[in-house]
Amino acid sequence: MKRTSLSWRRWRKPPRNGRRAATMLDGWKRRSLADLLDFRNGMNFTQASQGERVKVIGVGEFKDNEFLNDFSETSSITINGKINPADLLKNDDLLFVRSNGNKALIGRCVLIRGITEPVSFSGFTIRGRVNSDEIDPGFASKLVRSPLFKEHLHRMGGGSSINNLSQDTLSEFCFSLPPLPEQRKIAEILRTWDEVIEKLESLRKANLKRRIWMRSHLFTGRTRLPGYTGEWREVTLGAVLTEHGLQGTGAEEVFSVSVHKGLINQIEHLGRSFAAAQTGHYNRVLPGDIVYTKSPTGDFPLGIIKQSKISAEVIVSPLYGVFTPVTHPLGVILDALFESPIAVRNYLHPLVQKGAKNTIAITNRRFLEGKLHLPMDPHEQVAIANVVETSQTELAAIEAEIKLLTAQKRGLMQKLLTGEWRVKVGGDHA
Repeated sequence: MKRTSLSWRRWRKPPRNGRRAATMLDGWKRRSLADLLDFRNGMNFTQASQGERVKVIGVGEFKDNEFLNDFSETSSITINGKINPADLLKNDDLLFVRSNGNKALIGRCVLIRGITEPVSFSGFTIRGRVNSDEIDPGFASKLVRSPLFKEHLHRMGGGSSINNLSQDTLSEFCFSLPPLPEQRKIAEILRTWDEVIEKLESLRKANLKRRIWMRSHLFTGRTRLPGYTGEWREVTLGAVLTEHGLQGTGAEEVFSVSVHKGLINQIEHLGRSFAAAQTGHYNRVLPGDIVYTKSPTGDFPLGIIKQSKISAEVIVSPLYGVFTPVTHPLGVILDALFESPIAVRNYLHPLVQKGAKNTIAITNRRFLEGKLHLPMDPHEQVAIANVVETSQTELAAIEAEIKLLTAQKRGLMQKLLTGEWRVKVGGDHA
């Protein structure tokens, strides 16, 4: 995807001279959110058998999007009597997560748009409503989604994640406020970057959706690639994987297995090595080998199955099963299939015995006894693997672009919201 190019002439860096500090923030004012917004905690509504019915936004509707403008799936409840008009949202309100089991969500904010019916907000949220003509709601939204605001929450949490957001914590956030025209231009610039990132995220979602389709169609033989009519057969994994039993020589690096990164250097992944002093009994992994970890991890309570994409031979814990596929492309297909927690569970559940302490009991031999429906034609295996690897390459490129632009936007926000870089408004410099 071609990256959208922003014109850096739309703002200017401050002059490199001793007068910079005195002139950089001309027209800016020191303000706190208490000067500009009124805050109100949400209500803990009780369901009633009769009364007024109203939609109530909960924390579950807070996504990582700046705007909340679709209330079609917002749950409605019946309350006893009539709702207080002060508990209803208006367009341009800011809604913050006040408390949540996931501390990382606390302080997250959405800008309310598209209100056409009564919508309220739950007791786990705080509403901020602009009460001054000094600040533009769009600029306020950017401000409370910026690193400056996150640093404020970090300080209020004593150097760690804040446990519960209060109106006082919000009110005490102080910052330099530019004139309204500059606020609107800053918000416009940052929104342009947001739109680019959102388009990339849409491409990422489309890629992941195609991969789900491939698991249910291309990897099962329900949909065939053009020109291939070879046999698909239900076979045990032992018919296509071999346990070679090679062990470390002392020259290999120690690797672990990650859900998202596959095989990864243990120090890079965990911060230090947990390997034994002597690693001669560790299992050696050849490029393209399939590795099975026998420990529960997040969405994979029965373990993880990954193919090594490392070009060198490495070693892993002797607790891992290591197997070589009969063809490298078949290993690519198995790796892509077992990206899915459901696919891993469906394969392993009949084979694994779980102990009282959630331990997994399965031998390598038992691991190979499960059956899968797989293509037998090596040429079709290559063709399917090529589709998989093209999709993986595309996804990696999209994710790298999102990461890069997100980092650039974070730096840009810091420059613009502090006045270190000034924007051009109309025909004049701000």
